[in-house]
Amino acid sequence: MSEHFSIGVIQTAITGDSDSTCDRYEHLIAETAKAGAQIICIQELCNSKYFCSVEDHRFFELAEAEDGPLVSRFRGLARSLSVALVIPFFERRAAGVYHNSAAVIDADGSLLGVYRKMHIPDDPLYYEKFYFTPGDIDPGYQVFKTKYGTVGVLICWDQWYPEAARITSLMGAEVLFYPTAIGWHPAEKEEFGQQQKSAWQTVQRSHAIANGIYVAAANRVGFEETENTDGLEFFGGSFICDPGGTMLAEASDKEEFLVARCERKAIEESRQLWPFLRDRRIDSYASIVKRWID
Repeated sequence: MSEHFSIGVIQTAITGDSDSTCDRYEHLIAETAKAGAQIICIQELCNSKYFCSVEDHRFFELAEAEDGPLVSRFRGLARSLSVALVIPFFERRAAGVYHNSAAVIDADGSLLGVYRKMHIPDDPLYYEKFYFTPGDIDPGYQVFKTKYGTVGVLICWDQWYPEAARITSLMGAEVLFYPTAIGWHPAEKEEFGQQQKSAWQTVQRSHAIANGIYVAAANRVGFEETENTDGLEFFGGSFICDPGGTMLAEASDKEEFLVARCERKAIEESRQLWPFLRDRRIDSYASIVKRWID
């Protein structure tokens, strides 16, 4: 493989139906590829508004299979642009079994696999347990060997768990992609908004440092209204950082795409200078599989 590869993330607001939203993604992906990105990730549940702010059976109609029209459309785009894509979507796996998933598509249009979100939140306006089954232990965390580089994908709430980042890194990922839909409750923004955004960035940058790996987060932007709620304001702030946690690119709160070059030697050098993987005491970690230690 080359000594380097380039990655991109895209953030946008969802304002229309699935077809018009995907038209917008096609344009943005083409622009991101034109800017040099070889592996491109878009945001969580990419083709609809964030419906999990309410519990409503109608929204199950948005789900589709991994070989459905959404993933098929982006497989064709990946092939035409010769880029690898991470496409998060609401997956219908079987009747009554739905996942918050991400399809990883190689540059020839082949579907390398689907990652299913492992950690499912249940917070005010984030009622994801109503909709999503957690990913199975097998295959669980995964890496995908694209034409340009080996990537891991973890989705939104997964980003708060160092165990997920560590396992995926140990499997050989060179970059961790975090497609995300995170925002503020309007009543909380003034008091807690900056702290919440800072914590979101900090925990993901810490995964880059602790594992000597590139990290890229793709969030959505814009205010989304939902019936009988105050809505959610998605703050964007998508970013790419290097294995030392240094920001290579950071987005605003507007529609935007980012591109950064990843040097394979930076992974090697980071792990030599900060040999966290060398010094792991794997013989002392058995208790991590317990829910609580009395």
